[in-house]
Amino acid sequence: MVTAFQKRVFDTIVKIPKGRVSTYKLVGEAMGCRCAQAVGQALRRNPFAPRVPCHRVIASDLTLGGFGGKRSGPLLKKKARLLAREGVRLENGRLADSGQLYRFPRRRRRAR
Repeated sequence: MVTAFQKRVFDTIVKIPKGRVSTYKLVGEAMGCRCAQAVGQALRRNPFAPRVPCHRVIASDLTLGGFGGKRSGPLLKKKARLLAREGVRLENGRLADSGQLYRFPRRRRRAR
């Protein structure tokens, strides 16, 4: 079962283009949520991968962060391989080209 919050996270990350990445924090901000950890927990339970590309979300320090609930090991190597296949360049476990960082369009505020 997918919660309403998870659905919002999944709906947001499908907007990240192939060959680009965003951060847990930027995903949260795009949704109006200030908790990057909550975004990570939702992605940890992503039953729709790779159609919902959770591998395109990295930590704010531009390292890989986690994948499948793990911060090291085979799953993190899989995340790096998936990103490499899409053309995302990593050096020493960090995003090599900050131009590949996707920033979501700002949400317009409604006039009061």
